[in-house]
Amino acid sequence: MDAVIAQWQKVKENIVKACNDAKRRADDVQLIAVSKTFGVEDIHPLLEAGQRVFGENRVQEAESKWPQLREEFPDLKLHLIGPLQSNKTKEAVQLFDVIETVDREKIAKFLQEEMLKQNRKLACYVQVNIGEEPQKAGIAPNEAVGFVKHCQNDHHLDIVGLMCIPPVGENPGPYFALLAKLAKEAEVKKLSMGMSADYETAVAFGATSVRVGSAIFGHRPPVTHQ
Repeated sequence: MDAVIAQWQKVKENIVKACNDAKRRADDVQLIAVSKTFGVEDIHPLLEAGQRVFGENRVQEAESKWPQLREEFPDLKLHLIGPLQSNKTKEAVQLFDVIETVDREKIAKFLQEEMLKQNRKLACYVQVNIGEEPQKAGIAPNEAVGFVKHCQNDHHLDIVGLMCIPPVGENPGPYFALLAKLAKEAEVKKLSMGMSADYETAVAFGATSVRVGSAIFGHRPPVTHQ
């Protein structure tokens, strides 16, 4: 576990350096530690070391570990960074603080209804399928600005930014630049972009949060079920 803390500290140092190189303030970029597939025993030392923002891909998995951790660390913030199934909307609104994967009308409508029922107002991001890849979730880039406005005006969601995952194996820079352009057009300030392989590049293109998992926790155990 000492290795995980060392890797976490190295990631934080790299973010500071990337901010300095981009002439940005280091506290302008939030580190989201992606803890999917890792258990309470893996996450707890990071919480003790001071990390407070975490990302999870699946509502069901998050339900199995975060309620107990939140009792001990009530100031932690949990981001949903994986696709949200409509039948998990109630649980997602109960458990998470930020939903980063609003990507279609049905989810926007369900989130609006659940937040009203639970009297919770969660910050949300619209997920953009920035590479227009058929296997990936997200709204098409040419529909993103209109969808942000629709979510804000018609569903009264607090859309604070955009999120994306660039195509694997390609230079992520142009995709990050496009997301930043779309965010400016949509008049939202936050950009969730950059993961373990490209978070420093994302900082250079204006990321306000980076989602880093394997560079902190190491390689993930194989997932045997969905």
